[in-house]
Amino acid sequence: MRKTIAIDMDGVLADIENHFINWYERDYGVKVNREDMLGVLESEGFPDKTAVQRFVYTPGFFRTIPVMPGAIEAVKELMETYDVYVVSAATEFPQCLSEKQEWLAEHFPSISWRNIVFCGDKSIINTDYMIDDHCKNLDFFKGKPIMFTAAHNVYKTHHERVDNWNDVMAFFEKEEVPA
Repeated sequence: MRKTIAIDMDGVLADIENHFINWYERDYGVKVNREDMLGVLESEGFPDKTAVQRFVYTPGFFRTIPVMPGAIEAVKELMETYDVYVVSAATEFPQCLSEKQEWLAEHFPSISWRNIVFCGDKSIINTDYMIDDHCKNLDFFKGKPIMFTAAHNVYKTHHERVDNWNDVMAFFEKEEVPA
């Protein structure tokens, strides 16, 4: 039986952090530095604290997020050895469901619809590994949690951390090869 990996979308597969920064600059004419966002929730990293909430409810926002560098190639490689599931707490923003599905079909067409989980609470996920950028999803995960670095989690230290997709691949190269 192959081991399983749950992979978060926003902040792991999709570069939502840079998307927020770019949309903020587009709408407000102000370029926010990532350094100003370190250790605070996404919404608190911008001068207008309501901007992030507005963006996530704007049609087209989720559909146009850029892919995280290295994600496409890494996921393809992981799928050769593991059963990979994309897991997103997308029901928090119901208007994004179709956008996320379209985004995945475009950028990750090898991931079957059967391996896409849109939920509200990720504590129901029962895979061997979970790669996520939010501790709220990793803290109660029953398998092996892997924290993907984002500005908001840089000061969190209680989960194994990967900074990018190269680090993800290095992590799994060290893991025992599944039977």
